[in-house]
Amino acid sequence: MTWIVPLCIVGGVVLVVLVWYIVIYNRFVAIRKHLEESWADVDVELKRRYDLIPNIVRTVKGYAAHEKDVFESITNARAAAVANTGDPAKQSGDEQRLVTQLGKIFVVAEAYPELKADRNFLNLQEELSNTEDRIAASRRFYNGNVRELNTLRESFPSSIVAGLANVEEAGFFEVTDHAERDVPAV
Repeated sequence: MTWIVPLCIVGGVVLVVLVWYIVIYNRFVAIRKHLEESWADVDVELKRRYDLIPNIVRTVKGYAAHEKDVFESITNARAAAVANTGDPAKQSGDEQRLVTQLGKIFVVAEAYPELKADRNFLNLQEELSNTEDRIAASRRFYNGNVRELNTLRESFPSSIVAGLANVEEAGFFEVTDHAERDVPAV
């Protein structure tokens, strides 16, 4: 009879630890699902950008056909960005190169007043601007989820659950090359 009390105490401690583990593990699962959902939102907006770029290039090409290098660099950057569907941290580099190259087309457009007044070009430029705003909002949401997952993963005592469950650190979707933050020069 004297062994029942210690057995109940040990059983209670094991039960508390087990419930704690399950709660923390389920929190990791929920955050991972939010992370996947937010990345899907970013991906949708990136696809929208990819679809707009050929239209912009075609429109500008009609006015500035001799700017062949600019068009090729944009086309190559777009192809690289579309092909990179892996890790968000790695994909952000290709996306930044695409944005840098895309900025060059607007620099070229400045030299052609008739292009700047073209209704189709203005509509495409506005659509691209709206898309970039939506990408930025989606990226902030995604990065917030990355921050939440990584914080929980590194915080004690949830880091114990993260280690046992092999929860990997998530990568931010950010600019990694500071040279890419500069305004493009053509």
